[in-house]
Amino acid sequence: MKKLSLVLAVFVIATLLITACAAPAPTSAPAQPAAPAQPAEPTKAPEPTKAPEPTKAPEPTKAPTPTVPPMKCDRLPNMPTVKAGELGSPEKPFVITFVPSGDTGKITKAGTAIADCLSQMIGLSFKIEVGTSFGASIEAMGANKAQIGFLNTFSVLLARAKYEIVPALAVLRKYNTNAIDPDKALGGQLQPFYKGQFIAKKDSGIKTFADLKGKTFCFVDPNSTSGYIIPSIILKANGINPDKDFKAVQNAGSHNNVGIAVYKGDCDAGVTYIDVLTDAAANLKEKYPDIAEKVAAFAVTDKIPSDGVQYVKTLDPKIQEAITEGLLLMAKDPGGNATLRGLYTIDGFQKIDATFYDEFAAVLKKAGVDPATLVK
Repeated sequence: MKKLSLVLAVFVIATLLITACAAPAPTSAPAQPAAPAQPAEPTKAPEPTKAPEPTKAPEPTKAPTPTVPPMKCDRLPNMPTVKAGELGSPEKPFVITFVPSGDTGKITKAGTAIADCLSQMIGLSFKIEVGTSFGASIEAMGANKAQIGFLNTFSVLLARAKYEIVPALAVLRKYNTNAIDPDKALGGQLQPFYKGQFIAKKDSGIKTFADLKGKTFCFVDPNSTSGYIIPSIILKANGINPDKDFKAVQNAGSHNNVGIAVYKGDCDAGVTYIDVLTDAAANLKEKYPDIAEKVAAFAVTDKIPSDGVQYVKTLDPKIQEAITEGLLLMAKDPGGNATLRGLYTIDGFQKIDATFYDEFAAVLKKAGVDPATLVK
């Protein structure tokens, strides 16, 4: 019992000694004071509302380019034929000559389409040439290098006097007019005649024939009816001698060229058909949008019988009739009519005989211009 008590006492003393020798637990660091609260970020003012982008007006819808219908060139019944190698065969096509009274590129394009259509309609072969001058087309017919002609009026008179060519068709056009034309009420009506006009820049000071003295002047071609022959007669009747009273004279080669020359100031004044400045076929406004605003007519000519279609006298009458029939049908067809308008603003044809130009020839002769005396 005493041993047991002794053991317990030793155990208690040992326990106390171990406890006393243990390292004291570290004292916890006092809690750090809380950091002062950061002031709240100031509330940003709201971004101003942007005005909405203005709605763009829709682009205007462009009018569709009118589609030119194809030419109707159906084969005609009972057409004449030729043998291989003869005139009118593929080896030796008939030649149609066109005077260069407008844009030669357009004349070539339209003329080729007309020749191709006639070939299909008649069953014979045709090709074209555009004369380098009005006189060149006359001489081509005189030498039988061309058998069909689209000659201007005065060239018809010359070719009849020199080579006895046969007038067959006169051109019908929607009458072109201008602000000073006494016949402007006829505007838009189909007529077998037309007129010429004297033009100058609006700011040139040229208002009368008397104002032309000492100025530069543009004609079209010496064989042009409205671009030389008739204007020359009118100038002389109004006291202007074209050979003496102008500072300089030039032949521009086409009505389009005269209009452009006056617009650019290359000529002070000039003469063309009515109204090359606004005519859709001439289409001068495409390159010169303000030409009709800056250039104007100050005088007009008398009525001039239309140009047309002619044949050499040696051409078989049956072939003449076939070509005439084909052209008349072409003029009535929408596609064919569009092509003819692109050629020389042709709206239709009227059958004529050789006397159609006689009255006009008499007027010229009375004025001192006799085609028979001008041929060489």
